[in-house]
Amino acid sequence: MSSSITSMIDSYFEVTERGSNIKTEIIAGLTTFMTMAYILFVNPAILSAAGMPAEGVVTATALSAGLASILMGIYARAPFALAPGMGLNGYFAFVVTPLIASALAARGIEGHEPWQVALAAVFIEGIVFIVLSITRFREEVANSIPPSIKYATGAGIGLFLTLIGLNSIDFVGPAGPAEMGVGINVEMLTSPPVLIAAVFTLAAGILMALGVPGALLLSIIGAMIVGWILGVSEPPGQIVSTPSFEASLKIDLAGLLSMGPAIAVAIVFTFFMVDFFDTLGTLTGLAAKAGMMDRDGKIPGVSKMLLSDAVGTTVGALLGTSTVTTYIESAAGIQSGGRTGLTAVVVGALFLLGLIFTPILASTPAYATVPALVIVGVLMMSTLKNIDLDDPTEAIPAVLVLAGIPFTFSIADGLGLGFISYVALKAATGRMKEVNPILVVVALLFLVYFASLPSIHGFIAGG
Repeated sequence: MSSSITSMIDSYFEVTERGSNIKTEIIAGLTTFMTMAYILFVNPAILSAAGMPAEGVVTATALSAGLASILMGIYARAPFALAPGMGLNGYFAFVVTPLIASALAARGIEGHEPWQVALAAVFIEGIVFIVLSITRFREEVANSIPPSIKYATGAGIGLFLTLIGLNSIDFVGPAGPAEMGVGINVEMLTSPPVLIAAVFTLAAGILMALGVPGALLLSIIGAMIVGWILGVSEPPGQIVSTPSFEASLKIDLAGLLSMGPAIAVAIVFTFFMVDFFDTLGTLTGLAAKAGMMDRDGKIPGVSKMLLSDAVGTTVGALLGTSTVTTYIESAAGIQSGGRTGLTAVVVGALFLLGLIFTPILASTPAYATVPALVIVGVLMMSTLKNIDLDDPTEAIPAVLVLAGIPFTFSIADGLGLGFISYVALKAATGRMKEVNPILVVVALLFLVYFASLPSIHGFIAGG
């Protein structure tokens, strides 16, 4: 790379200005990508359960993640990568699509695929997000969140990452919002995936303590290679594959509207609440970890980040996948030193390569990403030091967010608990002047959302 090109890249992304360098940004992008690459085969597996063509979803996943991450990097200049959201894809496949199927059947409406109708709802949700982002509404909501909840969100996401990592190798379980008694699966303690994950989690920690650059990436690659040597997982059988567009341009707006405007609005609203606050919570937590907040707890340039996310969701629906969102795994790249949009561009480029090299990427087993997820989760707990734990009106909402995110398996639900309790405590202690009026509205919306979830689902399904 010539010095002039390097200088242009450095200048545009403000690499040196943000205390980084191009090599570090590339390593950070590789690290983030390696912790996210699982989505290339997990997303198709989940969405195919809703009747979607798996190969088409692979293409949609790689394209949407690649384009959205590059947009985030170039337009918002933030080190955050995007892809079809875990949790959001499960909500799409196992909650919304069956509800739509029930609604269509109850009304005798034929000729519509439920998953195509669900994609239409995601598409409309994305359009709504774009409008709200342009009007700065989403930015105002982001800036209305008190710093204590923002910092707690970062730590809560850290616990969520740790739980995702441990659950991916069945070390702990069950791990869902409807399950109780999460604990260690004793029979898995001596299983090869758990042992490999444990060894390389320790190795990653040692390398980081010694200041070795790219420690998390090295742990992932090392775990993969050891797993292949021991026969725990198989290396890829082929190197390249041909993209399929079976799931693209399949949104069924007519099917969504055929169920009536009330039901269409209810479906879009449920997507809206989950996606809006999942994204907001993720951006808040990552920004806190990356040191991107100002003294007032605001995130400079958040409107561009939110708009990039909204465009990603809209384009993703057209390509044939569920909601695209900012990924909490971006924390792995941030921990590796990523501070600029160049990190996100590297991630996006690698996802686009996934269109061709999906077999290789799909060979990344879950146990290989556990070290990065667990260690990043631990490191994100450092944001708790910024919370005033001596003030109950700040500490209690923060702890509810901290616990709510992993316990409900939802960033949005955890935030909702924090918002409601924050407003209630400030009101009860005569300190409402400390609460942004927008936050009061958001807390009330969450009260309505929590209270109406059962009836919304029943209304959609039964009419």
